[in-house]
Amino acid sequence: MQLRMWMYDLAREQTPSLEHLRRFCDVTLDGGYNAIGLYLEHRFAYPATPWAHGKFALTPDAVGHLQREYPQLQIIPFINLLGHFEGMLYTEEGKRFAEQRFAGMQACPCNPEFVDLAKSIIDDTVDAFNSEIIHIGGDETWQLGQCPKCAARINTQDPIPNTRDPKAILYGEHFGPLAVYVKSKGRRPAVWGDMYLDHPAALGYMPKETLIFDWQYFKSPLDTSRKFKEQGFDVVCSPTLHVYNAVWMHLPQSEANVIEAAAAAHDLDAFGVCVTTWEAGLFGNYETLLPAIKASGRLLAEEKLKPTTLTEEERKAGIVPDHHAFLAEYAAESPDHREWAELMGVQLQNLGGCFAFSGTRSSLKCRLLLYSNPFLAWLYHAEELNGEIGTQSLEILERAVQVAPNVNYRGVAEFVKSAIMFVRLADQARQAYAQGLPGVATASLAPCRQIFDHLESIAKANHLNIGGSLADIERCKIAREHVERVVRRIKEYGDGSLGYLPAFEIITHPKFVPHDQASWWLINRWANE
Repeated sequence: MQLRMWMYDLAREQTPSLEHLRRFCDVTLDGGYNAIGLYLEHRFAYPATPWAHGKFALTPDAVGHLQREYPQLQIIPFINLLGHFEGMLYTEEGKRFAEQRFAGMQACPCNPEFVDLAKSIIDDTVDAFNSEIIHIGGDETWQLGQCPKCAARINTQDPIPNTRDPKAILYGEHFGPLAVYVKSKGRRPAVWGDMYLDHPAALGYMPKETLIFDWQYFKSPLDTSRKFKEQGFDVVCSPTLHVYNAVWMHLPQSEANVIEAAAAAHDLDAFGVCVTTWEAGLFGNYETLLPAIKASGRLLAEEKLKPTTLTEEERKAGIVPDHHAFLAEYAAESPDHREWAELMGVQLQNLGGCFAFSGTRSSLKCRLLLYSNPFLAWLYHAEELNGEIGTQSLEILERAVQVAPNVNYRGVAEFVKSAIMFVRLADQARQAYAQGLPGVATASLAPCRQIFDHLESIAKANHLNIGGSLADIERCKIAREHVERVVRRIKEYGDGSLGYLPAFEIITHPKFVPHDQASWWLINRWANE
């Protein structure tokens, strides 16, 4: 196995200082890796995109410092040159590159200005990074062929022989030349593998030197990676730590996925393994993941791993027999680290409901903060969080707060605890509101403002301590302001002064309009168009 690496996701709102990055590099070496990937998207200050340099974006100078200080470590850039371009597309300067206006996350491969920009981004990346590998992205380009130019191009092209997939042409003709361009710079191109599984003919456009990063987060990559190998490509098996779909991390499923990928890589003599980590926004905290990252690196070094064959039901339930490497690494930090990780990563998900293992983002985290309406968390989770699941989860979280080894671990547990408390307080307000007691309802909501004040302080600490999300700070402010808005509405309209009492779901919604009794903003299918 030539490449053993983990990937740090800067793009999802991370703001690391040079000291934070040095810490991640130290952990990389301690874990036995020989490379660290920096997943960049718009969070790198490319000279070609001065209009997209958000606050605390990673700079070429910082990369230079790291490469000089860690010459034994390959620092591999992951850039995005079609899909996951949203950080560029939703700026005023960058919106002209979009496949669809105000929708999705993909640029237009038929836009010559975008193709020129993609080459400029490669130039900037090659200038800043001295790694052998330049990863140019390519995943999740589901909008292929949506704009008029791309649709016309698909419709006028002759199909590739033995295929009826004109999208493979569109995709291949975009990424093939970019991979060749990377080669012309003396570097090795790399891409994600998912779209080549959807559009196999597109592989015909790629130079054979291209590394395929085969990400499989819910099964072994053995079968899919074998397909790439059989077509002459080197493969990097890419598991994940299941953070994006958890209130913290689904610990047993994460360990199982790393073992599956490492075992497949050994069986196939793959080029390497890349342990991905995604989306530490919404109160994720990278410090709490470092022991799991180190444990993953140690697993990659083992040559006789035997992955347990899991059914989908077993995986969802967290039944992963005989795998305890992650907890052992937390225990090596301290007994409190281990207990905290078991509480947050095992016991909490075993309760089911919104804590259960799934393939999508944490519904509780998203509904509380991502959509600018924390009452969505009440709307969808009130029943379970006011019941036994809520009671048991609060007991687990209270213990996690008590044993948390430091403020970073404590903040993660307090965030989840606060989400449950908000849902419960909102439901108390709903009951009082329905009973015609607006004063009691507003009194029930009053502590919610303090909840979001407290969460804002945690988000600020996350930013300072480990380079966490600045957006989380603003999300807490928006949530608090909306709670205050709802309190004012209940005071004004909760006595029936409109001649009717709006449903609690309606009066708590950001789009509520007095006297729009039918809620036209909601019932029309074109309401958000």
